[in-house]
Amino acid sequence: MTHEPLTFEGAQTPLQSFNLLAGEAPAAIGGYPKRMFDALVAGICLLCGMPVLLFIAIAIKLSDGGPVFYRDRRIGWNGTHFRCMKFRSMSVDSAALLRDYLQKNQAAALEWAQTRKLKSDPRVTRVGYLLRKSSLDELPQLINVLRGEMSLVGPRPICDQEVSMYGEVMQDYLRARPGLTGVWQVSGRNDVDYGKRTRLDREYIHTWNFWKDLWIILRTFRVVLSARGCY
Repeated sequence: MTHEPLTFEGAQTPLQSFNLLAGEAPAAIGGYPKRMFDALVAGICLLCGMPVLLFIAIAIKLSDGGPVFYRDRRIGWNGTHFRCMKFRSMSVDSAALLRDYLQKNQAAALEWAQTRKLKSDPRVTRVGYLLRKSSLDELPQLINVLRGEMSLVGPRPICDQEVSMYGEVMQDYLRARPGLTGVWQVSGRNDVDYGKRTRLDREYIHTWNFWKDLWIILRTFRVVLSARGCY
């Protein structure tokens, strides 16, 4: 099972088939109140967490001299693209490492094709391993939240190659800003197969309310401390 990279030029791309890129964008779920809550909490967290962010940035820089941040193109609300930020947790030559590893390991190649994840990822650095186990690598996404590209809670942001894996649920995904955390994170994370992940996202979007977001945020702290499904 393989997934070819998707492009977004032209009129016949999988993403454009959902007809959300033209005309006035529909309001994201939660509307203005959810957006204001996101901006307020993200701003406070960034200010209060600045010493931790600086410490992590220095640790990454000292480990191998490479960039502190990793920015990846992801699909956001209504089909717009944005650069999703993370602390870099992989080697600077990660693309070559992945290509060589998948060519030599058939089981890993199948795992990557099905989930876009690897439980034993040769690209992850020592510092990166600690960041991933604690989910601290995702803290820079608070900047994405502050910019309005993401929400505190929502479906996790997906890349171009995952559009076909979402299937018809992609229509629902595009109604929400991607989340720093979400129902997938608190339901097993990487231990949950992709089909269940998309169903969880659809249920969240169709049944959204403010109290559900608060429940997910509170539950996220417990999941982070347990490191369940983090790799």
